[in-house]
Amino acid sequence: MFYLPMIELAETYLGNITENSSLSQRIEKALSDENCLKVYLNHTDSGKGRIHTHTTCGKEIGIVKSRDWSLQEGDVFETQQGKLLLVHLEQQKLMVIRFNLPVNHPINLVHLGHVLGNHHWPIIVQNDKLYVHLAADEEVIEKTIRNFSIPGLEISYEWRRSGDKLVFCENKDHHH
Repeated sequence: MFYLPMIELAETYLGNITENSSLSQRIEKALSDENCLKVYLNHTDSGKGRIHTHTTCGKEIGIVKSRDWSLQEGDVFETQQGKLLLVHLEQQKLMVIRFNLPVNHPINLVHLGHVLGNHHWPIIVQNDKLYVHLAADEEVIEKTIRNFSIPGLEISYEWRRSGDKLVFCENKDHHH
């Protein structure tokens, strides 16, 4: 007889421990009672409606939620088996573009923006930095940007914690 392992299913959203102290206490108790599961998700998965992943102890789990919102660090679900599920988000590596010289030919920036958008590589402009979500291989993105040979363009990388308010919104309704 063929045996399929049971997938734990989490569909009931309870809230977030950073906003709800009683929920935070429930998590602490569930952790001490070994009745709490933890998952670490990447930022891409956090916006999905159906997420298949594994807990930190290796248990297979499915998370079902609306696609209208993204999971945040500290979100809590209850599984069908009555366990609590605590969501953690992994750090996100971002490409950072800065300019150490004045840009004398702004048309180059227009072309750069066009190419980034055409590849669907989400960007955020914040202060004097242009953050590029690594939606493709970082070497490919970097080579594409360097091909513009814009004087003074510097590329570096930063790791962002999940609590940092830098969210790339991808328009899922956008089609060519």
